[in-house]
Amino acid sequence: MLTNTITLFLIIKSYKLPFAFSFLLSLILLGQEKKKWVTPLEIPIQLSGTFGEIRNNHFHAGLDIRTQGRQGLKVKSVQSGYINRIRVSTGGYGKALYIQHFDGTTSVYAHLKKFAPKIEAYLKEKQYEKESYTLQLFPKEKELEVGLGELIGYSGNTGGSSGPHLHFEIRDSRDQSPMNPMQFPLKIDDTQRPQIQNFYLYSDKDSFQSKKEYPLIKKNDSVYTTAGIRIGGSIQVGLRLFDRQNLSYNKNGIYSASLRLNGNEEFAFSMDRISFDDSKSINLIIDYKNLKQNRNRIQRFASHPKAQFSFLDQSPADGTLYLSPNKSYQLLIELNDYNGNTSYIEAYLVGGEAPQKKTELQANLLEPIKDYLFDFGATSVYFPKDSFFQKAAVHVEQKGDTLMVGQDLVPLKKPFDINFNVSEMDSLQKTQSFISKIVKNRKPAFLNTKKERDQWSTKSKTLGEFILSRDSLAPKIVPLNFKEKQWLSNYSFLKFKITDDYTGIKSYRGEINGKWILLEYEPKNNTLIFDFDELKFETALHELILEAEDFVGNKTIFSIDFYRK
Repeated sequence: MLTNTITLFLIIKSYKLPFAFSFLLSLILLGQEKKKWVTPLEIPIQLSGTFGEIRNNHFHAGLDIRTQGRQGLKVKSVQSGYINRIRVSTGGYGKALYIQHFDGTTSVYAHLKKFAPKIEAYLKEKQYEKESYTLQLFPKEKELEVGLGELIGYSGNTGGSSGPHLHFEIRDSRDQSPMNPMQFPLKIDDTQRPQIQNFYLYSDKDSFQSKKEYPLIKKNDSVYTTAGIRIGGSIQVGLRLFDRQNLSYNKNGIYSASLRLNGNEEFAFSMDRISFDDSKSINLIIDYKNLKQNRNRIQRFASHPKAQFSFLDQSPADGTLYLSPNKSYQLLIELNDYNGNTSYIEAYLVGGEAPQKKTELQANLLEPIKDYLFDFGATSVYFPKDSFFQKAAVHVEQKGDTLMVGQDLVPLKKPFDINFNVSEMDSLQKTQSFISKIVKNRKPAFLNTKKERDQWSTKSKTLGEFILSRDSLAPKIVPLNFKEKQWLSNYSFLKFKITDDYTGIKSYRGEINGKWILLEYEPKNNTLIFDFDELKFETALHELILEAEDFVGNKTIFSIDFYRK
């Protein structure tokens, strides 16, 4: 039956029949393949991250599955298919596999410690060929086939992971849009309802930036309410909330929500599928100013006119509630997790007089439809058109050696340009200098700096303070598990500490007896590791040379001899 359905699907695609019919058939295929599906880990599934939840500057594209605080658990392919992408990086997904399946989906497994032997052998051949630890490969369809439940790797903590776990995704292979993996048979114990921490109403008197918190009263296990609220004009809802499962204490995002005023739906979303483009506007669905000032996230239950989120229900209603004076309203907010656990807010509102709108100083308002150049001679700032989502009050000035570009309280749509003139620097200063941003504890953070003649430039997508900084110290390399002239015949690996005090490690290279060696770099603990299985030795004495370079070109060359047969 499945073979016949696949054949029919291919015929439909070849004759370019209507998309709706093709998509319907894809769902039929998907439903049949779900029966042939295994979980990626052999342990009870506990989540530390849910699909679509709001992270810093992106919506989470998969599930984060806890691995009991351990690394090295067996990871299996959830369906049969073939590996169509292998990626190794020191940030992001770390060591990641992408498997194309025959039902039109792609599964993704990230932050792995290592791959299964046949995949590891394929990868290392390419790494030695390209003399690079980090790389991206796209195997052909027949090169690396995998079966249902086949071992593909081991769970780890590589890349941008903050602790051991498996990041798992399901994507639509046609456009790589992430789909909620919870629709597949993942057994997760969950009887807990979403938890609501704070309830806010935003007023339109200054473009919905003024908020007021209203205390919640818990009527029963699922319903929260408030005292009577009198408020006028147009309002929007904001909530601090989270969801969690029975066996996990992590505070995760919810699956779906709806907002009704007197029974009419004013806003709704469900996290069944997202687009990677959604993250471009993520700061419009939260209270960005509150996040930066108070370090907590308020989710806005309204759609900004400049945001186009794929997961919002298609409706003319955008979550803005219009209240007439002295008229009564029932506000009902429904929040759900994927397993059907639901919480409600039931609030009763009475319309009041619309508040007076504040008028901001027009001299400080930057408009999205214009571009702006602030030139101070030695420094300048350029905001291209569409840098902002809406009019923004941003004050730009040079104060001493610091370029002050507003405060990081306004979300930007795209980066702006920062320029410094360095004509008064000598050649050494120019080599070692870079533009930095002042961050937490008044520390300067390196920004990738483009150097052309006497003009240094960079881009930033956040407002703040910028200065010229200098890094004159080269990286440090220290062996951790062996010493000079030591016999290492019984060692399985060499381990080094590699650090840079300022701009960070840009590149590194290692050789033994003049041959390039594969070194695994882990920035989270500043280590380099060489596995002796990679090379065979004919002589006893060996010379190892490591070279490291930071982001302004300071280099260190470390050399040491050891014995091994």
